[in-house]
Amino acid sequence: MHAVAGPRARVGAFIESDRIQRWIIALILINAAVLGLETSPTVMEHTVGPWLLVADKVILGIFVVEILLKLFAQGWGFFRRPWNVFDFLVVGIALVPASGPMAVLRVLRLLRLVSMMPKLRFIVEALLKAIPGILSILGLLVLLFYVFAVIATGLFGKSFPEWFGSLGQSMYTLFQVMTLESWSMGIARPVMEQYNWAWVFFVPFILIATFTILNLFIAIIVNTMQSMQEDQQQFEHDTIEEVVHAENTQLHEDLKALRQEIRELRKEISNDPPSGSG
Repeated sequence: MHAVAGPRARVGAFIESDRIQRWIIALILINAAVLGLETSPTVMEHTVGPWLLVADKVILGIFVVEILLKLFAQGWGFFRRPWNVFDFLVVGIALVPASGPMAVLRVLRLLRLVSMMPKLRFIVEALLKAIPGILSILGLLVLLFYVFAVIATGLFGKSFPEWFGSLGQSMYTLFQVMTLESWSMGIARPVMEQYNWAWVFFVPFILIATFTILNLFIAIIVNTMQSMQEDQQQFEHDTIEEVVHAENTQLHEDLKALRQEIRELRKEISNDPPSGSG
């Protein structure tokens, strides 16, 4: 049993060591540069082009070896860690033979930087945890778009069919307005030349959609990150308290045992008869 657990523990400690993890991060960054250079026809036509392809395959091979070593060290427990599963899928996708547009999926392996860096992991976990709140705000935004799109189609559809001719066109135009991309000179002012009261429609929409609802997305994400940070600090505080309590308990038990040994030693000394003087 120890003969099996020993190598696994050593392999796990090796592959999870800070030095190896730093090398993996460096390889990911090098791979990012290689994939970027491969998009340049000028670079690929030179002699360096084939070497870039070789470097890409070598780095991918190292990633595969890393995943295999983790599988050996952790066994089925490997798949109980979400970030391990993420790495497994990203590297697995890179191994799937692909040509043409599907070849660009190789760049997904660069996302491994997220799983390798704790700060990035924290942000992604916060985003995932904020999904229920984000979906609620998204539902409100869709409802707002639908209501304003119906109104815009009825008000401006006949005069500006290219922008508000249908419900779909109105929603897309309102999306452009929400992003503040050419909303004034490109959309609002031309409409106001024919309907001078159109600002009554556009200004409230921007105030609600852009400055209120979109800021709610940011507020939910920030609140989630703060909650996660507080939970992490509370967990660390509770862990420290448990460790201190356990150490105090052990120290108390050791003191009791020491007192008991001292009492027994005193009894033995008092029970020993004094030796005669010859």
